[in-house]
Amino acid sequence: MKYYVSMGDREMEVELGPDGTSVDGMPLSADLMEMDGTDVYSLLLGRESYRILATRIDADDWSVHLAGRHIRAQVVDERTRAIREMVGTDEGPKGPKALRAPMPGMVVKIETEEGDEVEAGQGLVIVEAMKMENELKSEGAGRVSRIHVQAGQIVEKDQILVEFETPPSQPEKGTEE
Repeated sequence: MKYYVSMGDREMEVELGPDGTSVDGMPLSADLMEMDGTDVYSLLLGRESYRILATRIDADDWSVHLAGRHIRAQVVDERTRAIREMVGTDEGPKGPKALRAPMPGMVVKIETEEGDEVEAGQGLVIVEAMKMENELKSEGAGRVSRIHVQAGQIVEKDQILVEFETPPSQPEKGTEE
């Protein structure tokens, strides 16, 4: 089965099949195992082993923690992608979704303020969980409309931390309003 994985501006084609795994057409030795019915997985890539926390946010969106980094990923299988292309359900550019806590933890620092314009990948909140500090980042450009937490606050998994509004469209370069 073929999947399309998007992280920020990067998209990869991942193929999983009886002959193995490939990423963007390159063969890759990989094995993924779920740890006792949790969101924690053991990933073996070649001879390197990684522990991953991967939580499904909704049908296509995942929150992934790997080596102290938080990554938002969208995963779509080839059938779903083909159907969306045929019926034209891709809605074009969107602002960031509300930032949610990927796991229970404590807010260490807020790196933005209400009303701030943020860019994709900009750090917003640092949460300590499982004895690691995780910088949670914006998945797209937008304006911070509301911050629901403060430093020192304990948060639960999926709790909304920061909400956004999409900034008004900017005129294209070379055009005037």
